[in-house]
Amino acid sequence: MRCEVVAVGTELLLGEIVDTNSAWIGEQLALAGIDHTHGQVVGDNLERIVGALELALSRADAVIVCGGLGPTQDDITRDAIARVMGVPLEHDDEVADRILERFAARGRRMPANNMRQALVPRGATAIADPQPGTAPGLVCPVGDKVIYAVPGVPYEMRQIVREAVLPDLARRAGKGAVIRSRTLRTWGESESGLAERLADHMAELDDAGPDAPTLAFQASGIEGLKVRITVKADDEEAAERRLAAEEAVVRELLGDLVFGVDGETMEHAVASLLVARGLTLAVAESLTGGLVASRLVAVPGASDWFRGGVVSYAPEVKFDVLKVPEGPVVTSETAAAMATGVRDLLGADVGLGVTGVAGPDSLEGHPPGTVWLGAVVGDREPVTTLVRLPGDRDRVREFSCISLLDLLRRLLTGATATTFGSR
Repeated sequence: MRCEVVAVGTELLLGEIVDTNSAWIGEQLALAGIDHTHGQVVGDNLERIVGALELALSRADAVIVCGGLGPTQDDITRDAIARVMGVPLEHDDEVADRILERFAARGRRMPANNMRQALVPRGATAIADPQPGTAPGLVCPVGDKVIYAVPGVPYEMRQIVREAVLPDLARRAGKGAVIRSRTLRTWGESESGLAERLADHMAELDDAGPDAPTLAFQASGIEGLKVRITVKADDEEAAERRLAAEEAVVRELLGDLVFGVDGETMEHAVASLLVARGLTLAVAESLTGGLVASRLVAVPGASDWFRGGVVSYAPEVKFDVLKVPEGPVVTSETAAAMATGVRDLLGADVGLGVTGVAGPDSLEGHPPGTVWLGAVVGDREPVTTLVRLPGDRDRVREFSCISLLDLLRRLLTGATATTFGSR
């Protein structure tokens, strides 16, 4: 069973509203084992909606069209569906009665145009709409295929999809497959570098046929570079086995680049390591301006291991508060001194320091994206590394944050220093 989602609304095309409905529907289809093959966004234009529906039906068994079921003149989804079905719209007395009752219960006068929502394509079935909305969903057969129309209001849409659309899809599909995904979070390699490391394995998966696991990449800034593993199986148990097996293969190929799974952030990974070793942490930040500390305190229980931080943005704060030797500040020596200084100042076991150039202008002859990271663990010698990070000012600051925490992760696990550079 292949399903396509069509989102209707000019406001979506203009970027006035983010299309979260399609993302949610896609997630639900995957959980139900329904193949979600394509998606479209189309404005409030009858001919274009008709074209979008006809295209969707040409390549899918079922179409979920979201939006355009309201009472106003630009709500023309039902008109487009009737055109595709080749049937007229007919007044549905039951739907009309529900709309009238809804307004009466609120003690409000019903505008006449709300009766537009009682128009149903001949041969279609209206789905009872959830409170407090008035727009009914529709199940519209088109030959041996089907169009489901659901409201654009997220609460109403979700209830109708859960209670009516997904059960009907499952019935039509017969015995459905289970589709499950797992995301490995990585840092220390570019997106193209990840693809290169996994290229041979991905070629093997391609050759293995349509039921083989699939891999996809997503660059997520401060959240890391993600590798999503997706599998299809007959049941939950089999899907879990396939996921575990594929994850083991990918981890073997990526090694210590992997720092977390699904919702596990870099700060969670660092927190776990610190807790396991009974260590406390302090951070000194220049270009990140407190971003590292902010991420750390978002971890529940951070007060057990995070001592605090110093935002030493001005050179004088580095010199006076952290005892950094006076001179240029975008250097290895400054990063090391910042890490050592904040460790001693706040009485922590571990110190981190980050200094560099976020941009847009150069500093001390260094271009934007030049960042020195420093870390000191206990009485060991400080470790520093230079990274050259891509992107605008915000990206450089985000990449600096995750790179600094990754340096500490690698030191605590005995892995090699981060080498992340350009993407």
